[in-house]
Amino acid sequence: MNSETTLDMEVFRVSSTKYSKELTASGKAARWNKDGEFVIYTGETRSLAMLENIVHKSIQTGLDYETMILSITDSEGIFSRKRISDLPSNWRDISAYSKLQDIGSKWYHSKESLVLQVPSVIVPQEFNYIINANHPEFKNHITLVRQEEFVLDNRLH
Repeated sequence: MNSETTLDMEVFRVSSTKYSKELTASGKAARWNKDGEFVIYTGETRSLAMLENIVHKSIQTGLDYETMILSITDSEGIFSRKRISDLPSNWRDISAYSKLQDIGSKWYHSKESLVLQVPSVIVPQEFNYIINANHPEFKNHITLVRQEEFVLDNRLH
């Protein structure tokens, strides 16, 4: 493969239809960021994005949701990765939240990369992709490609 060739990677985010039309970040603290740090959480698959939402946001029946499909144009320096071996031994516990926020905050402010790949707490063999919405390369490499209807199976309520 020519070093000039780039590949697009798709990642997924389940969002309220109200917020699914554009790429925005709330700046609210979560597992990998502190308050005032504008990141977009995405999953490597639709199902992981759905599971993350069910666990963290308690998707509610009667509200409309969509799956957002984002494209990340891969090029030199776009991705950083945290492996399980890079994390505290209790990284899956709520007690490790502040340590993970410190890791994410350091990455966010350093702007070392646009995207941080992290293992999912729910399915550690799969990955979430945290996108720094304030990174200078954000508009050059992140695109909202489309939205798809999201229907939560009634058995998951």
